[in-house]
Amino acid sequence: MAKESTFDIVSKVDKQEVSNALNQAAKEISQRYDFRGTGASVEFSGEAILIRANSEERAKAALDVFESKLIKRGISLKSFDASEPKASGKEYRIEGTIKEGIDQPTAKKISKLIRDEGPKSVKAQIQGDELRVSSKSRDDLQTVITMLRDFEDADLQFVNMR
Repeated sequence: MAKESTFDIVSKVDKQEVSNALNQAAKEISQRYDFRGTGASVEFSGEAILIRANSEERAKAALDVFESKLIKRGISLKSFDASEPKASGKEYRIEGTIKEGIDQPTAKKISKLIRDEGPKSVKAQIQGDELRVSSKSRDDLQTVITMLRDFEDADLQFVNMR
């Protein structure tokens, strides 16, 4: 009797790398000439990342700087969710959050994708904010990993292959 092989699908972000990207973006914004006098800033406030500037274009440019720092740090933009610029008094604000874990609708979507397009021997179970995928064949598990590499709704990592 063959032992069943499993792996977990998770969506995790390294908080230290996000902090480093935030600090690098804040430093670049404070030093760049095109941001002088615009009141542009990037800061972490509680759970959200707050980007401020005195015009909508400068706020979007500051967001672009922060996103480029996230990419350089190896953090997928699928994990960062930013709102549209909102006027707040004399300044424009963009609030963004770092998404961690796989939410229920996304987990159900992944599970359905595995059921519909994956090998028939593969089973997916939702366990909180992660998915456990199991099969008797390791090759089938590798096929599922290959299939999910370019999943668009979330940044996925594959861990605990047993």
